[in-house]
Amino acid sequence: MLRHFTLEYWLDDGWYVGRLKEIPGVFSQGETMEELEKNIREAYKLMMEEEEPLWVKTQEKDIEVMV
Repeated sequence: MLRHFTLEYWLDDGWYVGRLKEIPGVFSQGETMEELEKNIREAYKLMMEEEEPLWVKTQEKDIEVMV
């Protein structure tokens, strides 16, 4: 399955650093933009391998947070 995400990235001391905006916790870096893209895809795949199976019943609850 092909999924589309937004890669948000910036330069930090000569390195391309980025994250997938839609998937909290998926960050990576690379010396080039191409390397960042390769590494962020790998980071996403590794994170998905650690996730619980999709058949697990989950629940949701709205909460309030004071800001």
